[in-house]
Amino acid sequence: MEALSRSVEEIFEDFQGRRAGIIKALTTDVEDFYSQCDPEKENLCLYGFPNEQWEVNLPVEEVPPELPEPVLGINFARDGMLEKDWLSLVAVHSDTWLLALAFYFGARFGFDKTDRKRLFGMINELPTIFEVVTGEAKKQVKEKSSVSNNSGNKSKSNSQAASETQGRQSKALQTKDEDEELEEQDNDEHGDTLCGACGENYGTDEFWICCDICEKWFHGKCVKITPARAELIKQYKCPSCSNKRAR
Repeated sequence: MEALSRSVEEIFEDFQGRRAGIIKALTTDVEDFYSQCDPEKENLCLYGFPNEQWEVNLPVEEVPPELPEPVLGINFARDGMLEKDWLSLVAVHSDTWLLALAFYFGARFGFDKTDRKRLFGMINELPTIFEVVTGEAKKQVKEKSSVSNNSGNKSKSNSQAASETQGRQSKALQTKDEDEELEEQDNDEHGDTLCGACGENYGTDEFWICCDICEKWFHGKCVKITPARAELIKQYKCPSCSNKRAR
């Protein structure tokens, strides 16, 4: 029997690719995903693949399957609930499937306690698909930034109170320090921002655009918007907001 061996990093890369594919289906490709989940069809599953692609298809017929299967029958609930609630439900089940896959690989490739802890620690650093789809990930980032800013403002206030007893040179130096602190806080806030499409962090060398409707930020490459094209858009709507249906 052929020996199997894969590293923690390889399994995490597999997890990230599948996760990105599913997030794409539930956000930027939501129109296409919705249309494929026809309740008139048989039990359907949402698959995410390591190459960041997704597919709606029937479950495999093999018993037991080579890999754990996603939850089946997602299409049956599509027209029986609000679209956002349905997407949230699919997101939760998708999170469960990805964790099941990671645990399966961890067991199959003989990960010990330390490796399993490291793998799930890396996974836990990413927001769940549910958090990305519902906007909870961005909400948590805002709350974290708010706490950080309030703490910084309190610190600055204390510094200003103390500086009242110092000379002009000290005050000038303090003003410079405050400007630097504000700049650092701004960088920190952007650094915590997550892309509404792929769920990854903000990069200073990447172009981002904010939806004027849901106020989520997106990598330009994820929503196929270039800086030049963005300058011509008066009000930007992300794919999800553009495709929303009245219920």
